Amino acid sequence: MTVQDVDRMSFAEEWERWHRAHEQALADPHGFLAITSLRWLSPDPTRFEDAPGAWSSGPEGVVVELADGEELTIDGTAVHGRYVFGAIAERASLYAGYGDAVIEIAKRGGHDIVRPRHPGNPLRTDFTRTPAYAPAPRWVRPGRYLPFDEPRAITVGAVAEGLEHVYDAPGQVEFELDGETFRLTAFNGKRPGALMVLLTDATSGVTTYAANRSLQIDAPDETGRVTLDFNRATNLPCAYTDLATCPLPPTENRLPVAIEAGEKIPLERGGRP
Repeated sequence: MTVQDVDRMSFAEEWERWHRAHEQALADPHGFLAITSLRWLSPDPTRFEDAPGAWSSGPEGVVVELADGEELTIDGTAVHGRYVFGAIAERASLYAGYGDAVIEIAKRGGHDIVRPRHPGNPLRTDFTRTPAYAPAPRWVRPGRYLPFDEPRAITVGAVAEGLEHVYDAPGQVEFELDGETFRLTAFNGKRPGALMVLLTDATSGVTTYAANRSLQIDAPDETGRVTLDFNRATNLPCAYTDLATCPLPPTENRLPVAIEAGEKIPLERGGRP
C-alpha cells in the first residue's frame, strides 16, 4: 500500500466521521425530521392539533393562551395560562417543552411561525441515512476570500412560496475548477469569521437536491486564503420536509458545472442509494 493510498483512506475515514456526526444531528429527537407542522401565526388566536394552547402574533409579539390543564416548559419553568414570548428576531428561534416534544417559535421572512417537533414523527423514526458521493480529494478546492468594502444585504427567495430572506453578505469566495474561475457570494457561517455559501450546480435536480445545497467554509487566513471542501456540501432541511422555509441561492451561486460531491437527493425524496 502506497503513502497515497493511506492518505486517501485517512481522507475517506475523516469524511465518514464527519458525515456520521452530521446525520446524527439531523436525526436528533427534536431536529428538523421531527417537525410535524408549520404554522403561520395571525392576530387571531388559533389552536393546532400538535401543540397546546391558542397561538397568535400581534403588537406584543407571539402569544400563547393555554387552557386549564395545558402546560409548556420554558427555560426549565412550567408556565400556564397566557404567556407572551414577545418579538422574535428574524431567523431566531425559541423553544418550549411539551411532554417529550418541543415547540419551536420563530420568525422567518418577517412572519412569526410555530413548528412543533415530536420525536415520534415517522419522518424521523424511519430515517436511515442520506446518500452521498464518495469523498474525493479533487473536490477540495483552494480559494480566495474577496471581502466587500461593507457587508451587503442580499435578498434571496425561499422554498416557501412568496417568502423572501435577507442575509448580510460580507464578501465572495473565488475558486478554480478545470481551468475556469467561479465566484460565490458568501454569508456568515456558524462560527465567528466562518463563511457559508448556498449553491446549485449541474447535478441539481438530477443527483442532488434541486433547490439548494449548503457549504460551510472555515474563516479565511491572514492572506484571505480559504478551502472549499465540496465533499461536505450538505442538504438543507427542505430537502427532507416541506415544513421548512430554506433560502434559495443567489443567482451568481448557480454554477454551470457539475459538482459531483457531497450529499445527494434524500431517499425520502426519491433519491437513490
